[in-house]
Amino acid sequence: MVNVGSDPSVLFLITARSGSQGVPHKNLRQIAGLSLVGFKARAAQKCKACKRLIISTDSAEIQDEAAALGVEVPFTRPAELATASASSESVLAHAITWIEKNEEHRYDAVMLLEPASPFATGDHLSAAITLYTSRKADLVVGMRAAETSTMFIGKQTESRSISGIVGNMNTTQDHRRQAHEPEWTMNGTFYLIGWEAFKTSGKIYGNPEKCYGLLMDRWHSLEIETPEDLALADFATKQSYLDLSPWKE
Repeated sequence: MVNVGSDPSVLFLITARSGSQGVPHKNLRQIAGLSLVGFKARAAQKCKACKRLIISTDSAEIQDEAAALGVEVPFTRPAELATASASSESVLAHAITWIEKNEEHRYDAVMLLEPASPFATGDHLSAAITLYTSRKADLVVGMRAAETSTMFIGKQTESRSISGIVGNMNTTQDHRRQAHEPEWTMNGTFYLIGWEAFKTSGKIYGNPEKCYGLLMDRWHSLEIETPEDLALADFATKQSYLDLSPWKE
């Protein structure tokens, strides 16, 4: 447990496998001249709490990119943890186990950084650590506003019926967006996870009462899963919807 007012020791961990179904070589693709791995590296390096930054990857090419950016490459991720079906929990567990076994060291928390959601800044990461410490949290994640209320979301049957959705809607007479409380969802930009909490539960999302979210705007919450997403991110930087100064050297 981290005491309020203390500075937790945080291992910053970029996770980037070689394969990608939606965008080939995604983690090395560039936006405004910087790779997605590079955005994560620069953000971590701009965060004052970052005393150590490493990467977990199966790719020699990604390792070279990371090393050129000043990221430590202490190990190569096993092939069985670099498949599309490998979970973030399994990758995190491997890194924690490797550190404890080979370096005989533990941290208070891990800042897990996935390049597919590249636009968290160093300030976002610092704010997450402040929230983590003040709330004595097990988890802090990046969040964005949900585009559609859960009232208007549901399953469609094989006959194309939307009875479940309409049933939800009929619980209120006011369907205006403004009439409903804002809803939020995870944006994948970062996961600040308690070291011992994760070891105890084996889950990123463990005790619900100790999970917190840092709200971020839509542009910093962009996620790259398709070529169209990559094009949108490039557009956002060129049109200055995203200020690139937080990632400049």
